[in-house]
Amino acid sequence: MPADMNDYFNKQRNSGGGDSQPPKPPQFIQDFSKKATAIYVLIIIAALLIFFKPFVVINSGEVGILKTAGKFDPTPLRPGIHFFIPGIQDVIVVDTRVRIVNYKSNAGEGDFDRRGGVLIKPAIEVLDARGLPVNIELTVQYRLNPARAPQTIAEWGLNWEEKIINPVVRDVVRNVIGQYKAEELPVKRNEIALKIQNDIAKEIDKLEGKPVELVAVQLRAIILPQKIKDQIERVQIAKQEAERMKYEVLRAKQEAEKKAALARGTAEAKKIQAQGEADRIRIEAQAQAKANKLISDSLTPRLLQLKQIQVQGRFNEALKANKDAKIFLTPGGAVPNIWLDAKDKQRATSVAK
Repeated sequence: MPADMNDYFNKQRNSGGGDSQPPKPPQFIQDFSKKATAIYVLIIIAALLIFFKPFVVINSGEVGILKTAGKFDPTPLRPGIHFFIPGIQDVIVVDTRVRIVNYKSNAGEGDFDRRGGVLIKPAIEVLDARGLPVNIELTVQYRLNPARAPQTIAEWGLNWEEKIINPVVRDVVRNVIGQYKAEELPVKRNEIALKIQNDIAKEIDKLEGKPVELVAVQLRAIILPQKIKDQIERVQIAKQEAERMKYEVLRAKQEAEKKAALARGTAEAKKIQAQGEADRIRIEAQAQAKANKLISDSLTPRLLQLKQIQVQGRFNEALKANKDAKIFLTPGGAVPNIWLDAKDKQRATSVAK
């Protein structure tokens, strides 16, 4: 204790005479003592809270499971702060966000990573319809059912994924792939992927209480044996060659049809041209025949007699100029009449007027 404080108490003791009652401390010391007691109590409470930690903070995407004396409360604790009694109660926090398991060929057995809710497991090795080994790479997305989290953890434990998701996925993939031959798998990839997803969803829904919700299943790769790959490659090459030959045949057929169409067009054009020429000749002949008929109808006996007189007159005029000419009259006296000049036997003239 400081010297000035001792002096203070000595003066108080001396002033009191023979009175044995101890002196009272000053008021500020009494106030400090009360505050110190409260501070000590708060420090002790904080130390107890830090040591025993009788509370838990649950974040979004998580639920808490309150365990009292080893028994799980069926009602999950929602996000927020929750208090419990240390030593008697405990809270298990479980993740209810979407989780992913990747089945990969380059992952070893038991080699998986839970960071970010992603598990990595080896590719699923199955047998096809003929017993040939095939590796399947999958990605499965799922989440724990928040409303059933306490019952699920109580029944399956904290490693519920290994007991629920992994066995179901492997069994479904084996059953589906076993229905196909290895060389059919790449061709029917979409059909197989849809069947795997539907069958996994059915098996998950069959579980009592629906502990897990399936989000999606993606078929990422189908890894075949090398000999099957070689066989598929040969088949693809043969198909491509067949398609090429089919294309060549189709092109040749189209070319032949084109030439045939051109030939038919040319023949049709010639036919039309010939028909047009024939029609022209026929029309001209019909016109000529009609003209001849008109002429024939116009040649009356009197007209012919007139023409004969006119021709005879011309011959008479000609005889006046050439008295040695020989004249041949056609029967009936109609035109033409033929006459020859007797003086020049090398010349012959026809008169047809």
